[in-house]
Amino acid sequence: MAPYILALTLLALVSSQAIASDPSPLQDFCVRDKNSPIFVNGFVCKDPNLATPEDFFLPGLDKPGNTMNKVGSSVTLVTAAQLPGLNTLGISLARIDFGPNGLNPPHTHPRATEILTVVEGTLCVGFVTSNPDNKLFAKVLNKGDVFVFPQGLIHFQFNPAMSNAIALAGLSSQNPGVITIANAVFGAKPPISDEVLAKAFQLDKSTVDWLQAQFWVNN
Repeated sequence: MAPYILALTLLALVSSQAIASDPSPLQDFCVRDKNSPIFVNGFVCKDPNLATPEDFFLPGLDKPGNTMNKVGSSVTLVTAAQLPGLNTLGISLARIDFGPNGLNPPHTHPRATEILTVVEGTLCVGFVTSNPDNKLFAKVLNKGDVFVFPQGLIHFQFNPAMSNAIALAGLSSQNPGVITIANAVFGAKPPISDEVLAKAFQLDKSTVDWLQAQFWVNN
């Protein structure tokens, strides 16, 4: 009996790994019902007979985002929240604009791998592996170059030039999520104890208090 139970346990573990991403759709499409009051893991589908081409269309990604902020970058997301026809399809898109020396700060996507291509300009990009190695994989990208950031790992993009840069990113979730590290740590509401942060980052409390008082840009 013990080997049988062990086999079932291993099968359950393998199965849990196999579904550790957006679930596959069971129909051609599931357009987000903007008017549904029901809360589910994703969005409720509207009647497919009421779907229109507009549900699968979003204009305006040719327009640059506003990079006049502290980090000098802007991310324009296209997820199921903006494009109803993306619901259940397991993908999303982002346009990232960089001003001169603009930075998309270190962040993670808890639910998606990201693949990025440079449309204009040059970017320095990289990601850091998990503990204990924390190895940095970094590369300078030029127009047309592609780089991939594995799911959940901290990564960044930086424009080293005095001209603008543009990138497009595909993400393997209809709602990839984003955790900007500095924002989450120093901009938490209510704030994380300065004693905790001072010890974690080996800083004095006055420095932590100053960091917590800053305005953190949500990209």
